[in-house]
Order: sequence, then C-alpha cells, then structure tokens
Amino acid sequence: MNDSIEQTLQERGTRYGDFSEHARITQNLKACMQDTPNWHDLSFAQKEALEMVAHKLGRILNGDPHYHDSWHDAIGYLKLVERDLRSE
Repeated sequence: MNDSIEQTLQERGTRYGDFSEHARITQNLKACMQDTPNWHDLSFAQKEALEMVAHKLGRILNGDPHYHDSWHDAIGYLKLVERDLRSE
C-alpha cells in the first residue's frame, strides 16, 4: 500500500510539479478571488467551481502546461455552473 502511494506521489510530482509550490500558487489565486466584491454573493457551487479552476490553473502554471486533462477539467467545472445557471 505504501509503495502505491509513493508511486502515485512520484507520478503526480512529475506531472504537476512540486506540491508546495503548487499550493503557494493555488492559495494565492484563491485569495485573489475571495478578495473581490462578488465573492460573498456566489453560491457554494460557484465558489467551489472557481476554487477547483484555481487548483487546475495552479497545476498548469506549476507543472506540465501542455497536459490536456488539466485544461479539460477546468472547463468542466465552469460547465457545471453554466448548467446550474441555465436551469434557474
């Protein structure tokens, strides 16, 4: 089990870069978003989608910027909010 976790961490580090640096980038992006006039007017789903996009952006900025899945995932979170807004 432990070897499996170490292997996963190694793979993620290769793809997304150093976790501490990714965390620094992502937390700074989230802090910028939260320090805006509209943050408190957003729904939980909207906030979560934006925070997940920030997470994906942190991976793109810190790791492999050509990894399709990171870009695809970011679009997916925004699409979920768009669906919610269209159904209202």
